Amino acid sequence: MSMDTAISEPTPALFSQIRHKPMVAPSILSADFGMMAEECRSVIDHGADLLHLDVMDGHFVPNLSMGPAMCQAIRSHFPVAFLDVHMMVTNPGDYIDSFAKAGANNYTVHVECDDDPRELAEAIHSAGMSAGLAIKPETDFEKMKPHLEHFQLLLVMSVHPGFSGQAFIPEVLETTSRLSELIRDDQHIQMDGGINPETAVSCREAGCDVLVAASAIFKKPDYGDSIARIRGQ
Repeated sequence: MSMDTAISEPTPALFSQIRHKPMVAPSILSADFGMMAEECRSVIDHGADLLHLDVMDGHFVPNLSMGPAMCQAIRSHFPVAFLDVHMMVTNPGDYIDSFAKAGANNYTVHVECDDDPRELAEAIHSAGMSAGLAIKPETDFEKMKPHLEHFQLLLVMSVHPGFSGQAFIPEVLETTSRLSELIRDDQHIQMDGGINPETAVSCREAGCDVLVAASAIFKKPDYGDSIARIRGQ
């Protein structure tokens, strides 16, 4: 199955649609960077609903990763795939236009960043992308709560952001459950960190419908089996 048969048309409004099934978003942070196009094609062909790009600036989190150039390169190979960008950076407002031009579909910022969440949401929407708001495990949910209505995606970090391969922090499921009681039917809850077929069960039960997995997919021999099990099939 080719990429074009796996995802047949552009889906820029994926996170504005009514929730109806769990989606799996492989994080390319754990892919083989020397074979990125092949890795992305493989997970899409094996059932991934979207691709997740983790962007780190070395300040907001203690690591550096990819930027708009990687997003643009992936877009050039996959013109209709949904590209979900997670900005673990101090000032995400500085990069909205760059990622929009690079082909990003969704742009997620952290409630802990230095920029104002509501102003960010407006700028992201003006650039033609859906907007996500993320929260770290240790952050009080009350800091996120006032901004929920302005975002299509609410991302709960289930590890301390910065590196893949960490163990899932189960206490964040309380945040997920609280979100599921507050959001609209056309908003989505994403869990990111330590997701595998086992931890995905409790995430889905808590109301999470977008599951980001890195090493649990890219470090396994059978991408299709891993994706299906994380989705709950």
